[in-house]
Amino acid sequence: MTATAKIQHKETQFEHLLQEQVRNEFTASQQYTAVAVWFDDNDLPQLAKHFYRQALEERNHAMMIIQYLMDNGVKPYVPGVEQVRNDFTETRELVALALEQEREVTREIETLARTAREEGNYLGEQFMQWFLKEQVEEVSQMSTLLNVVDRAKGNLFHVEDFLARETVGDDGSDPTAPPVAGGAL
Repeated sequence: MTATAKIQHKETQFEHLLQEQVRNEFTASQQYTAVAVWFDDNDLPQLAKHFYRQALEERNHAMMIIQYLMDNGVKPYVPGVEQVRNDFTETRELVALALEQEREVTREIETLARTAREEGNYLGEQFMQWFLKEQVEEVSQMSTLLNVVDRAKGNLFHVEDFLARETVGDDGSDPTAPPVAGGAL
């Protein structure tokens, strides 16, 4: 008698948190899109370009997690996103929101790395190392941008000139980055 029984995979806490992080990354992408649209609508093309690029980067992070899940035999779920904020009054408010969002993502990534370690999931822990490095850069980038906005004292042309002149953030070509499901945009 041969009976083939499919072994059910029991989701670990790390995998559960990764599934939640997919939502968090897509929500961050949508929030950055809302920020970019606000800047675009207010004729601030460099700030708009910066945040459109950030939106794509967050989308790519979600797709990296999806690829990791698939590569490890875990069925990924593509969730809806949380409500994002669309009403703003001034530039500092938007950049401060972006900085706080990056700090929150950093806490989430730290929790993921800690959970992988606690579960003895060495592959998961290694996967999270790139995201930890990325968050250092993300928080630093938004802190710098907020400092520039503050120093500009309301003259947004100074902020626009800064973004046109300086490289803020990465260019998306990190060879150590995890693979992106469907390819990076």
